[in-house]
Amino acid sequence: MDDPYQNNINQPGETYPTYGEGGQYTYPYQTDFPPREEDDAASDATEGHDEDEQMYEGEYQGIPHPDEIKEARRAARREARAKARMAAEVEEETLPEQYESIMEDCGHGRFQWTLFTVLGLALMADGVECFVVSFALPSAEKDMCLSNADKGMLGLIVYVGMMIGAVVWGGLADKLGRRQCLLYALAINCIFSFLSCFAQSYGFFIFFRLCSGIGIGGSIPVVYTYFAEFLQIDKRGEHLSWLCLFWMLGGLYASFTAWGIIPHYGWGFSMGTEFQFHSWRVFVLVCFLPSVAALAGLVFMPESPRFLLESARHDEAWMVLRQVHDTNWRAKGEPERVFQVSQLKIPETQDDEFIEIQSETGTAFQRFMVRHLTLVKQVMKNMMSLAAPDLRLHSLFIAIVWFTMSFSYYGLGAWFPDQIKYLQFEEYETNVKTFHREKVERFHFNFTLQNQVHKEGEYIHDSFINIEIRNVKFEESLFENCYFEDIRSTETFFENCTLKNTVFYNTDLWKDSKFFNCKLENTTFLHPKKGCHLNFQEENDIVIYLVCFLGSLSVIPGNIVAGLLMDKIGRIKIIAASMLGSAVCTFFLLLCFSQWAVVLFQCLYFAASAAAWNGIEVITVELFPASKRATAFGVLNGTCKLAAIISTFIFGKFIGITKIIPIILSFSALVCGGLLAFKLPETREVILQ
Repeated sequence: MDDPYQNNINQPGETYPTYGEGGQYTYPYQTDFPPREEDDAASDATEGHDEDEQMYEGEYQGIPHPDEIKEARRAARREARAKARMAAEVEEETLPEQYESIMEDCGHGRFQWTLFTVLGLALMADGVECFVVSFALPSAEKDMCLSNADKGMLGLIVYVGMMIGAVVWGGLADKLGRRQCLLYALAINCIFSFLSCFAQSYGFFIFFRLCSGIGIGGSIPVVYTYFAEFLQIDKRGEHLSWLCLFWMLGGLYASFTAWGIIPHYGWGFSMGTEFQFHSWRVFVLVCFLPSVAALAGLVFMPESPRFLLESARHDEAWMVLRQVHDTNWRAKGEPERVFQVSQLKIPETQDDEFIEIQSETGTAFQRFMVRHLTLVKQVMKNMMSLAAPDLRLHSLFIAIVWFTMSFSYYGLGAWFPDQIKYLQFEEYETNVKTFHREKVERFHFNFTLQNQVHKEGEYIHDSFINIEIRNVKFEESLFENCYFEDIRSTETFFENCTLKNTVFYNTDLWKDSKFFNCKLENTTFLHPKKGCHLNFQEENDIVIYLVCFLGSLSVIPGNIVAGLLMDKIGRIKIIAASMLGSAVCTFFLLLCFSQWAVVLFQCLYFAASAAAWNGIEVITVELFPASKRATAFGVLNGTCKLAAIISTFIFGKFIGITKIIPIILSFSALVCGGLLAFKLPETREVILQ
């Protein structure tokens, strides 16, 4: 049997030499494996060495340790995970950057200017709303027999409505869309403004003005958010500042139309004594025209593409961006330029999808409740998120700046006309004519009695026919066999008088409201005038319209300066310089003792404060992310209207008492807000997040 260790390659008869000692070929090739002694020698040579010492020898030869290989693999996995996280973060941050580059590619042109005009009209409607009640109030209080408490409530109710509207529409605009919410808000304003023109009772009128204020309250937060999302970074500050001019135009429009319409008492009609449509109602009707024009123009405008991207409606966003691109370049004479964006990045919207799935189940009522309750929860959650750690401090600082600026601006805005009226009244009081113990017998009064006091007079067989009696007081006088017919009176009273055999026919000298502690003997009141339809033309002082007109006009220089410098020196410096400059103007009001001195410093104050408003509104748009932008603006604008309510109430209490407290309060608020503005971050070169 063959040896199993024999080499099968060898041919029979062949031998191979092997090396022996001295290098001689002394031994023939053995067909066996090496002897066992060599293997044993090798084992003896490595005996006592452990595995680590063997790996050390391998490592010495360039072979890595297995533990090092495992650690290297772990490090590679950690690095891969870190890169994945960084890639995800970059993915989230590239949406604002991509959107900004798209807007730069679309350019600034016809589309933005068209939207600028439409949204400007909406902003103009807001400016008109702030003035319409104050201009109509002197006539409305006579038309509806308003008490002082009713007048105060009517003046504040507009701000209450605007405060509610700002918060509600601002919150909804981040969930339903900027354009859609603005359409709803303007439609509500148009409907209830129109209805308020015909409301004859105080209750209906104040309700309609409240609803009108709720509608127009959404214009400021939605308009600025909407327009900012169509602007590239280098155009944003300037063009948002130009947009502020429309609010000033609203004040000019209201002042000019009030000046031209309200004093013309004959511009109206009446149906008996129950339905009156006087000139002030014509004024209110004309004042809702800017809102109608804005509503009509907004129908043809698209939704904000940035909102569409936040809502995962990227196809619609792409179409809108293409529309902006093509409209601008076609107007510039380059219609061949192609919109080259093929893919848009979108954020996660899993919550919205889950809500939509749930809202498709159940009955129609259940679906309605699920959708709207969920919408309310989303809006509230969005509002609460403004207090998140990354936004909390900035939200607090900007809210204080909003509040202090509004407290001073709206408070002084209401104080200036009232102070001028008080100075007029003081001047008027110095010209009072006093008649003591006069005796007039068988005389026919056919001329106006004005600014007079009659004490202990006697009027016998006298007639007062078709005349006006303004600011006249009869004290301890005797009227015997007198006849009053077609009398129109203003601030006219009879105190401690005796009236014998006297007739009042078709007059507004009412027994219960014009006669105090009087003795009426055989005195009759025939066909008294119902309501408070007095002499409106004399009650509306044209000087007040002129003052408001000049105040609105003085805003133009501040707006121009803000528009030119907003992107050059930054938002923070604009806000701080404007508020501190306004504080200086406020302080000098202490030196005003005449009507025209008050008018002069009113114009200086409004001119100085205009730039601050521009800066505050621009930085508010830029400070918050797209998903919270309109919500934050709405909450801050609601804070603004709250400050307006507080300041107008406080300042009104000191008219005729002292002017020091309103001035000191305004000065302190402006200084506080101006200094705090330096704590806000500069957003001049920040991409909208």
